[in-house]
Amino acid sequence: MATDFQKAARLGACLSKDYAQDLFALMVNYRDISASEAASRLNIHIRTAQDFLETLAELGILDKQEVYERKRPYFRYTLRQASIKLEINLESLFSNRGSDIQLDRAIREKKGGGARFSTARDGQQIASVSTWTGRGRDRQERKISLTTAQGQFLYHLPFPTAAYLTIAEIMKKAGVENKNKGEIIDLVGVLEEHGVIEITAQEESS
Repeated sequence: MATDFQKAARLGACLSKDYAQDLFALMVNYRDISASEAASRLNIHIRTAQDFLETLAELGILDKQEVYERKRPYFRYTLRQASIKLEINLESLFSNRGSDIQLDRAIREKKGGGARFSTARDGQQIASVSTWTGRGRDRQERKISLTTAQGQFLYHLPFPTAAYLTIAEIMKKAGVENKNKGEIIDLVGVLEEHGVIEITAQEESS
């Protein structure tokens, strides 16, 4: 069953339940079953069985049919397929490696960004960067530990008064290989989100 990450997470949550195996056994051995019948058989709450069966129906693993008993409607569930195949293409979902256009973004440290850069012992890279959210007693620090490539990249980030450089130019200056561009682009996104860096006025207006 090819699916996206959110659907896979929902299925995984179902499969992790203590009663999942027993409920699937019922679905295999019964022609169809209602939530109340399943709950009674497994000695679990009817809402628990209902939520489980509804989720599987939404994921396309079960069929559900509305029936009536003494004019009162309820659903009966039938197993649609005897096997479940889970496939998630993580590369297509999350990879930044194909986003070469982002390497042309020109950036520099934002004046007054308020971030704290901690230099590594060798002095040639940044070990971590800290940002803060909130004010007063609600002020909270977020410390981001950097990989070696990210630390080298951030060490060469232009100062607020310096000229903008593209991500590709900073990577070249820092000696960061192209194979690390995914983690660099990810870091840039986090820094932009927290107001640590700024992009060129030309890009902002484009």
